[in-house]
Amino acid sequence: MPTPTLGTPLSASGCSAGSCGSKSSQMDGLSADIQRKVQDHPCYSEEAHHHFARMHVAVAPACNIQCNYCNRKYDCSNESRPGVVSEVLTPSQAVKKTLAVAAAIPQMSVLGIAGPGDALANPERSFTVFRELQLRAPDIKLCLSTNGLMLPEYVEQIAAANVDHVTITINCIDPDIGAQIYPWIFWNHRRIHGREAAEILIAQQQKGLEMLVARGILVKINSVLIPGINDEHLKEVSRVVRAKGAFLHNVMPLISDPAHGTYFGLSGQRGPTPEELQNLQDACAGDMNMMRHCRQCRADAVGMLGEDRGADFTMDKIEALEIDAQFEQAAMQRRVALRTEINAELEAKRAARHTAIISLLRPAKPQGRPVHMAVASSGGGLINQHFGHAKEFLIYEASSAGVRFLGPRRAAQYCGGEADCGEAENTLARTIAVLADCEVVLCSRIGIEPWGKLEAAGIRPNGEHAMEPIEEAIGKVWQEMLAAGKLNAAPFEDQKMA
Repeated sequence: MPTPTLGTPLSASGCSAGSCGSKSSQMDGLSADIQRKVQDHPCYSEEAHHHFARMHVAVAPACNIQCNYCNRKYDCSNESRPGVVSEVLTPSQAVKKTLAVAAAIPQMSVLGIAGPGDALANPERSFTVFRELQLRAPDIKLCLSTNGLMLPEYVEQIAAANVDHVTITINCIDPDIGAQIYPWIFWNHRRIHGREAAEILIAQQQKGLEMLVARGILVKINSVLIPGINDEHLKEVSRVVRAKGAFLHNVMPLISDPAHGTYFGLSGQRGPTPEELQNLQDACAGDMNMMRHCRQCRADAVGMLGEDRGADFTMDKIEALEIDAQFEQAAMQRRVALRTEINAELEAKRAARHTAIISLLRPAKPQGRPVHMAVASSGGGLINQHFGHAKEFLIYEASSAGVRFLGPRRAAQYCGGEADCGEAENTLARTIAVLADCEVVLCSRIGIEPWGKLEAAGIRPNGEHAMEPIEEAIGKVWQEMLAAGKLNAAPFEDQKMA
């Protein structure tokens, strides 16, 4: 029997002291049961996303609502956004693919169904996958994402299938705003438009949220930030869902490239700036955690957040494999052992960080203005990527209060081979624009030309902390800037011009 050997395993956790949190951990204050649910879920835990992988299986092609920001695309490998897949799978194909991927990537801890349509508009397909994996890979967490229209009808089946993480996309609680986002829904065998459609959808979403919380299922709320439509309103959305027991709120930027063919893209509706997104996330933050590390993944995403290994696991490769019970058991044992090792390491670091914070509280904290820093990382919580190879940068804010993760920002890969040399200068200019509010870029290596262009733009490249834990290195750089007198109270723009 051929042994599944698709792809290559990810590196081990690689997380050193101080790398997995900041001034406080998302895990602090959580009950033991909730800690167990989120500690190795890369979407529900910012800490976990550096160390654990997830997989989406595209078994749900149909959708029962239309969103003005969505255009589902099948057989598409060129776009990285929700609703896009390279191939739609049958339930049996999805199960086999999951088992093969989970064997090749032992850090994989989560299997989700997120489209390309809606998981609960395709209930038989979705629950067939969940039931089979519950039997054959019970160590893998099960998730689903839904628009919430049919959620109340399926809460009991969700609980019975041991799906203990559900994401609901809630963009509004005001039907007048909803009518600007949703052209129609398909409800009780007919298509309903306008405000009436939004009223029904909102009522179903809120009812489903309450039912899930009552069953002890963790709920993440996704909201798409649409400037001029729901930007201010999302503060109220966050307040309401928090009061009803949602665990996490993920405010995502509208993707409105006209090339995607969405209504908003073609009508000129702009997406938010990074500053607008951060300000709204900060305004919504309260007792409920805000998710800032979302990558708005494809419906067939494979691997760590921020990477796509789907090409390594296409069905033509999977179908040739033979997977028996012995293989499944051995693969599960490897996953469980690695997961235990990583979580023990993370727990030790949380304890060390807590001790360090207590000691820092004794003397007066050094004063200095906040600084935004960008990091090139390929995973593991480390600064381990060449500047020219980065397709995204992780943005952090360092201050006297600690290190805070603000979120990822996509960028065009600067070093793409000789064929791209003619576009390199334009690519670098776009990357510099994306990082305009950052004063430092930390990476493992960087070429002379981008180094000079970044410096000219007021952004200091730093390759001195290669392979170091991200937050530990950021803290060191901030302290160096403080000691050098670069962190006075002058405005950010004045500092960059000085």
